Amino acid sequence: MKVESKLEQVKQQIIEACLKVNRDPEEIKLIAVTKYVSTERAKEAIDAGINNLGENRDEGLLAKWEVLRDKPSWHFIGTLQTRKVKNIIDKVEYIHSLDRLSLVEEINKRAGRKIKCLVQVNVSQEESKHGLSPEEAISFIKSLRPYENISIEGLMTMAPLTDDEKVLRECFRKLRELRTQVQADHLDFAPCTELSMGMSNDFQIAIEEGATMVRIGTALVGEDG
Repeated sequence: MKVESKLEQVKQQIIEACLKVNRDPEEIKLIAVTKYVSTERAKEAIDAGINNLGENRDEGLLAKWEVLRDKPSWHFIGTLQTRKVKNIIDKVEYIHSLDRLSLVEEINKRAGRKIKCLVQVNVSQEESKHGLSPEEAISFIKSLRPYENISIEGLMTMAPLTDDEKVLRECFRKLRELRTQVQADHLDFAPCTELSMGMSNDFQIAIEEGATMVRIGTALVGEDG
């Protein structure tokens, strides 16, 4: 199916989720996750009107960037190795996976401008997932004041892979509550307005629970062709 058709379906699902909880669909930033598809498919997404692309490996981002350049806004959504920061730092608008001080220091050193970052929180406490525990997140964010090239725009999490709606809602709700705690401190370097949560299988639930960014791969760009 063409990306254009998939996009119409996803947009409709976003509208439906927003209507349920009296939100404006314009509040939702749709990120097409293109890590499993070709550059041609990513270009098709841009031509369909998608403005934000997400990649989780520096190699994938660089390969697509060579062709697409700054047509989309680039989001790095995967675990970022400190030594790879220099490869992508001048190409991305957002880094969704800030989770340790060594990474903060490297981004701050390499960036020639303020980089929009989201702190990754392992709300579900799964060993297989990266990110800070909810208990660690606030103190970590407070420690970032000295880093002038880092702006904490929000929080990111990955929900458990489950069909249990109660489990998913609890995960997303906890991240929203954590954001409220961060905002209560009125940190000028951490406006923390964004919630990056929700993927192809659960993005409607995430939106109902407050997501402002949804990261959608399969349901949006799917397989090539």
